[in-house]
This record gives sequence, structure tokens and C-alpha cells, in this order.
Amino acid sequence: MQAALSREFISVEDYLAGDEASEIKHEYVGGVVYAMAGATRQHNEIAGNIYAAFLKALRGRPCSPFISHITVRLSALGEDVFYYADVMVGCDPRDTQRLFLRYPKVLVEVSSTSTERLDRRQKLW
Repeated sequence: MQAALSREFISVEDYLAGDEASEIKHEYVGGVVYAMAGATRQHNEIAGNIYAAFLKALRGRPCSPFISHITVRLSALGEDVFYYADVMVGCDPRDTQRLFLRYPKVLVEVSSTSTERLDRRQKLW
């Protein structure tokens, strides 16, 4: 479950600077920052196995897998959105930012009972 840290508008630049410096990961939706809950061991194991499979399959190719510490930057209904996917694959040469991808080729979200609603609605969209 995510809780908004504040309903006060935060710029994309302030979000990126704050999230990079924070020990807690945050997602960003239209100027509102949400703290992310921790993951279970099972969740980490599943995501890690998927990452490892992509890492092996993509060796020597122009694509790279990323696991949970890189966000995907989207635009939804004219709003900037940054979500942490559990695993992503990036190949697009336009992705030159070090903290996020705009053009991922693959997004993987490991769902659980507590995240399924968000994953199947907002994140799926």
C-alpha cells in the first residue's frame, strides 16, 4: 500500500533529487510523491530470478535488464508519472538518463495481494 507523503505539488526535478538521496523508494504521480512499501523475500526472489534470466538471455546484445532501482517515466493524461517496475529491459538509444527509462522494451511487475489492485489498474494502464 502506498501513502502520499504530501498533497503539495513537487516538481519532477525535486522528486528525482529527493528520491536519489533517499533510502526509501518513492513513486511520483502528477506532482504527488508516494512512499513505497518494502518487498517480501519471495517477491525479491521472483524478481531476481526474472532479472537473472534476462541478464543471461541478453548478454552480448544491445539491451540491458534493470531491477527495481530504476524508474520508468511515463506521461498519463498529461501528468508526469514515475513508477518502479520490478524488472525492466531497456534497448532504446534515446534512454540516456541515469535514473529512469522512458522507452523500456519490457516491464515486469511482480504482484502480491497487497499490490495487485494498483498493479492491475494504474500500472497496467
